[in-house]
Amino acid sequence: MNLRPQASLGRVLDDLGETLLELVAGQRDVAGDIGGVAIHDPLEEPVLPHHALVLGVGLSESDEVVRLLRALARHDAAGLVVRAPVVLTDEVTAAVEETGVALLGLTRGASWAQLAAMLRSLLAEGDVGEGEQETLAGLPSGDLFAVANAIAALIDAPVTIEDRRSRVLAFSGRQDEADPSRVETILGRQVPERFARMLTERGVFRELYRSDATVYFGLPEQAVDGLSLPRVAVAVRAGDEVLGSIWAAVREPLSEDREQALRDAARLVALHMLRIRAGADVERRLRTDLVSTALEGGAGAREALTRPGLADQPVVVLALAVLDEDEHDAGLATERQRISDGLAMHLSAVHPRCAAALVGDVAYGLVPVARTGDPEQRAVRIASDFLDRVGERVRVVAGIGPVAQDGAGLAEARASADRALRVLRSERAGGRRVARLADVHVEALLLELRDLVTARGDRPTGPVARLFAYDEEHGTRLVETLRAWLDAFGDVIAASAAVYVHPNTFRYRLRRLAEVGGIDLTDPEARFAAMLQLRVVAPPRSV
Repeated sequence: MNLRPQASLGRVLDDLGETLLELVAGQRDVAGDIGGVAIHDPLEEPVLPHHALVLGVGLSESDEVVRLLRALARHDAAGLVVRAPVVLTDEVTAAVEETGVALLGLTRGASWAQLAAMLRSLLAEGDVGEGEQETLAGLPSGDLFAVANAIAALIDAPVTIEDRRSRVLAFSGRQDEADPSRVETILGRQVPERFARMLTERGVFRELYRSDATVYFGLPEQAVDGLSLPRVAVAVRAGDEVLGSIWAAVREPLSEDREQALRDAARLVALHMLRIRAGADVERRLRTDLVSTALEGGAGAREALTRPGLADQPVVVLALAVLDEDEHDAGLATERQRISDGLAMHLSAVHPRCAAALVGDVAYGLVPVARTGDPEQRAVRIASDFLDRVGERVRVVAGIGPVAQDGAGLAEARASADRALRVLRSERAGGRRVARLADVHVEALLLELRDLVTARGDRPTGPVARLFAYDEEHGTRLVETLRAWLDAFGDVIAASAAVYVHPNTFRYRLRRLAEVGGIDLTDPEARFAAMLQLRVVAPPRSV
């Protein structure tokens, strides 16, 4: 028997109500679990999970809300969230009553990304299937929101559960009884920097993490904006490892019994946090196995695609890699996993049935697309948007494969994405971050031809070999001169500027290399042979 509370609309409002969401119109006690979270896109036909909660980003006009409510009713959606304050006109009220789709308002100041993350965490929405869930101390395993509410009931105070970086993992109800700083913490899913800095300066974190005792933090002598209630905190530990902390907003120090209850609760929270960590690792491995099996094609591809609901749909493959000069960097593996998890979250906002996983050192994404239009170009936009969000701190590139009409075509689509990605990871990328194979096909062929040459051990021959030997013996730069001249299509002015010499000096070197190498620069076949050897057979140009 699965003892986890239903992921219903009523439970969402119980856990997130007042602080984030309010029921504007409709019934909260609608039967049935919420099947997932989706973001409304006015330019795309909605593809919604069953009984979805839809985020109406950017909706403000009443007629837009009415039209969307009626459209969502055809897809059996559970509710629509719009930005507060919501203007509840007669038409909107009638549409809610007619469709049965609840209308909710998102508190001003909260971001849609924060709400989506909270809802997915609360609903425990999985993309690799779900099994029976165990309980810990009578509470659903890993359900930190339920744990937070239980602790709040025990100590009669609103609480938050935070990780080591003061990021909010879960929070209880009754947060309206706390102060503005607590509300700001929940809306931002992070303790405000000014508050965290003050706690650090006063040694609260140091005291908190060095023992199992509770720490009482009274109001500072100098007022802090938004802070009007004291705090009581206790560290959450698993052996010697500090996993996070529990914070309660109180009006006075806790009684001895409630302090003991809070310390006991910290041990329970540790079990739930460890269960979440273990579950995330298992889920990640399952997702990796499914995506890897699908990308290999063959008999198992269709079954692997069925689990996330991608069977019999055209799919585009995205391949992302982190660029790093030091492959042995200890943080590189962590960065790759972070990018893969970020890609999975980004794609889930694009389409509810996307799948993403880290396979080897490449993060792959499978994105279902329409059979009409230009799906590859849409995939380029999706990848570009993700890289823009990642920013410049981490260098990430993305190769886009062609559309695979079914599981049998996924292996070929992956190979094409890998070929494009390889070019982007090489010196031939030219600063590009996203590319389809069609965009870099010639560069990909040259890299593959170089692989063949390297495997056979071929070396430069003829005029190019003579020029290399002459440069090595006399310290000249005839090979560099030839490369520059070929790259500039014979434009001496441009070529001489590229190697920083006077045009007359460059012309002299051209005549000299023709003599030494025995090459006729007026012969197109000789020029092509030299260019091919310099790009494929010869060592790459020095930097």
